Amino acid sequence: SLGATIGGKFEEMSSVGLRNRVRVDPDEEVRKACYEGLTKIGDFVTANGFVELVKVRNRMAKKLGYLDFYDYKVTNAEGFGKIALFEILDTLEEGTRPIMEAARELFAKEKGGNNALEPWNQSFLMAGDVTRRMDPYFPFETAVEQWGRSFSAMNISYRGATMDLDLLDRKGKYSNGFCHWPQPAWVKPDGSWQPSTTHFTSLADPSAVGSGYTALTTLMHEAGHAAHFANIEMPSPLFSQERSPTSVAYAELQSMFLDSLVGDADWMAKYAISRDGEVIPWDLVADQIKATHPYKVFALRAMLAVPYFEKALYEMAEEDVTAESIKALADKVEKDIQGGLSPRPLLSVPHILSDEASCYYHGYVLAEMGVHQTREFVQERDGFLSDNPKIGTTLADAYWKPGNSEPFLQLVENLTGAPLTGQAWVNELKQSVEDVLKEEKVKYDAKRAECADDGASNDIDLDMRIRIVDGDDVLADTSKDGSFLASCKVFEEYVQNRFAK
Repeated sequence: SLGATIGGKFEEMSSVGLRNRVRVDPDEEVRKACYEGLTKIGDFVTANGFVELVKVRNRMAKKLGYLDFYDYKVTNAEGFGKIALFEILDTLEEGTRPIMEAARELFAKEKGGNNALEPWNQSFLMAGDVTRRMDPYFPFETAVEQWGRSFSAMNISYRGATMDLDLLDRKGKYSNGFCHWPQPAWVKPDGSWQPSTTHFTSLADPSAVGSGYTALTTLMHEAGHAAHFANIEMPSPLFSQERSPTSVAYAELQSMFLDSLVGDADWMAKYAISRDGEVIPWDLVADQIKATHPYKVFALRAMLAVPYFEKALYEMAEEDVTAESIKALADKVEKDIQGGLSPRPLLSVPHILSDEASCYYHGYVLAEMGVHQTREFVQERDGFLSDNPKIGTTLADAYWKPGNSEPFLQLVENLTGAPLTGQAWVNELKQSVEDVLKEEKVKYDAKRAECADDGASNDIDLDMRIRIVDGDDVLADTSKDGSFLASCKVFEEYVQNRFAK
């Protein structure tokens, strides 16, 4: 079973639990043990069918006339091949390599030497202390309410949809957050509207440090997917299903744009509130910026590592594909792309295993390029993002309604007026900490002044039925509880009672 040996005793943990301990546990020996637990995933998957799966996937793709399995997947999902994809990614990789190398040098210098760059130390030393200090301002049990308030303020509507939220981790649960749609939204031949049905899962442990922040970010992300697919307005359900030809990058752009708001100072100034009603102070927001901004390139490089690993994996000659060669390749790509072994070992990334998510991760990279370009466009147009009431309409009209009837690259260009590039992303990485602090302080102060003038709304209407579940158990249901906020209260009380310390 998965877990880590801590203090001579084996503790069973999910991959999410292990990653969280690597990120926040103050004991280096515990962090190292949890990292080693994550590396065992690679041993397991390569010994239990992944080697043969890689070979069979490639044989299938080549018989269909593609270069390999990666070429098959990207062509079907994005409408262009592997070669064109990596021409885009190579530009980003080459453009950010010097930033990554400089950031690693600075990190080692500031954090006490090369030991800081060990994979079990990097995440903790970058933000572990800040994460622990921020934890009280992101109570897990209020995450659903804060997500609803934020989306409502942006005028995001789910158009009569039904959503099941399965938020809590439990033994045997699939180790990744995701959304699926048993019922896609579409316009029927008689002109009537068929609302969507969404099932949304995540792996929260409310007792873990950082669980509230992670839960809120995951809610913003997966509920962003749900909002997107609830608003596709086309004359067939085939335009609003999540598989090919729906672009991976197109799907992820919507969710990643919305979850990016959680890191903005003005968003936190309104929604990061402790159980005692205290708002996160500016000094703590500033400490987070100082701790993380110089090293944001690490996240970009970690994203890039997955597609570069899968590209190299499916380009291997079949006779060379073995458990040992796959593990060696993963280590090589981590060192080449990330500068050293990764806090999240490549073979622990669940996407590489499943059919629908394999050769998929490039979509996050392209989407993140689109996120920064879209954020830049909205910021220049309106002057702000947090609680911007135009965002719901803008996203619905430009990105959501067409579904997969238009290519991802064209949709981004249609809205922003420019072809997709990584320039907005690179520009942010190049910003000095001082400049970021100045910009974010202005936004934080403006939002606090606005909140002082406006009380919290007691009317949250997302035009959706929400059931909060834990497996087969229904914890809250807006249709029975009477309102969104009433269901939030039921869920809050459930979490407090179940996880009371």
